[in-house]
Amino acid sequence: MKNRSSGKTQELSAAIAGISIKTGYRIEKGKRKSQSPRAHRTRIDPFEQVWESELVPLLKQEPKLTGLTLWEYLDDNYPGIYSFSKLRTLQRRVKTHNAQFGTAKDVIFRQSFPPGLQGLTDFTHPDTKITIAGVEFKHMIYQFVLAYSGYRYAQIILGGESYSALANGLQNALHTIGGVPLEHKTDSLSAAFRNSYEKMKLTKNYANLCSHYGIKAIRNTKGVSHENGAVETAHGALKHRIDQAIKLRKSSDFASIEEYQQLINKQIKRLNKRSQSTFLEEQKILKPLPKERFMDYQVLSTKVTTTSTILIKTTLYTVPSKLIGENIKVHLYHDKLECFVGNHMIECLIRVYPTDVNSKARCINYKHVIDSLSKKPQAFRYSNIRDELMPSEDYAKLWIICNQQFDSHMACKWMVTVIKIAAKVEDINTFAQSLLLNEKLPVLKILQDKYLLKEQVVPDIAAIQHQLGDYHCMFTSGQWHTQQAITRAAL
Repeated sequence: MKNRSSGKTQELSAAIAGISIKTGYRIEKGKRKSQSPRAHRTRIDPFEQVWESELVPLLKQEPKLTGLTLWEYLDDNYPGIYSFSKLRTLQRRVKTHNAQFGTAKDVIFRQSFPPGLQGLTDFTHPDTKITIAGVEFKHMIYQFVLAYSGYRYAQIILGGESYSALANGLQNALHTIGGVPLEHKTDSLSAAFRNSYEKMKLTKNYANLCSHYGIKAIRNTKGVSHENGAVETAHGALKHRIDQAIKLRKSSDFASIEEYQQLINKQIKRLNKRSQSTFLEEQKILKPLPKERFMDYQVLSTKVTTTSTILIKTTLYTVPSKLIGENIKVHLYHDKLECFVGNHMIECLIRVYPTDVNSKARCINYKHVIDSLSKKPQAFRYSNIRDELMPSEDYAKLWIICNQQFDSHMACKWMVTVIKIAAKVEDINTFAQSLLLNEKLPVLKILQDKYLLKEQVVPDIAAIQHQLGDYHCMFTSGQWHTQQAITRAAL
């Protein structure tokens, strides 16, 4: 009709519109066919014999049965009658039946929280494989989100969903946003519970943490993830950005955990730009922070064994040998251990986790025990921690070579000496590689002369030689005591 009104002929207008000339005449006269819905079938129902008698009772009994499952049921009971090409027809029939007679589904009610009311916490595993200095880095990401503004905080977490990880992440988040919401919502934190005792202990610690910040602890229903929807959605956005940033970077390998955290911080900063105005509005309503942080670690007590080790949470750690026999107190964080004797921290260790639930782990520092080992080097060969005592893979290669070049006794002495030197040099890798470059390893005396034996300066100590008569006085009367007093006065 637009073409006709512009002066085009009936034939040309119909051709442009893609209709016949006859239809064009009818439209122009205002006569249009009204299509009433048909109530009859145009094709034979392929499932007429089994739909009401067999399939509908199955759907009433179990509404979640799919069209594919029902077709496989028919194919098993009526082989060759219902071809695979009828599957799509059956799927449409099941969909229509469920819409008419199916059970009611759960409804999700979108929430609108007032500013300053609620913050949400959750842990997630990254989608992208990360390596630190070439070694796979297993970790989680903790994320905190304000429900009203969507402002967020995220950090790397070593290990799993423990109390120390939750307390450390939450407090860092609250101090970053500069205030405290009224409520803090989490999931059930079931990954942090190993038994009823730890569950009770975690609940108590978490309650004390919330009490310190004046925040109400709320948990969503177990297994209902959409109740934590605000933070679950935030996880998806953050993990996508991390993945894209790593693709742009063209490498998922980082020199350190700190470098990887910097990449996460950059993505968080970009995401927070969207909610900056609403966050500033919400920040004014948040409660002020307390003056001090709350304890974000577990306190454990243990005794250092004669092997200069402690066992913490199925992981064996070495400590300086001077602590053997001491009862020490350990502050257990998600990423480190602080060891105390009394109120003095005497060692800080990196926390190590087992690769799986049923395994154990070791954190062996050769510097802690090398002085003792150098006194009895033959203990090295069959030591339970021999492989972990190697400062790097290059030292493991040196051990293989020295076993071939020297006899059993000398090989142990040579290797222990090399490890002792490694504890003193600035660059252990350069030192090991310099030894590997030699066609034949240098003998022990050359290494000792070059790296260990230093010229010792003997101090000039002035000493007064007592007279022999003084010694005789010790066996006589009390004159000896008098003489000693005179001697001390003279000195």
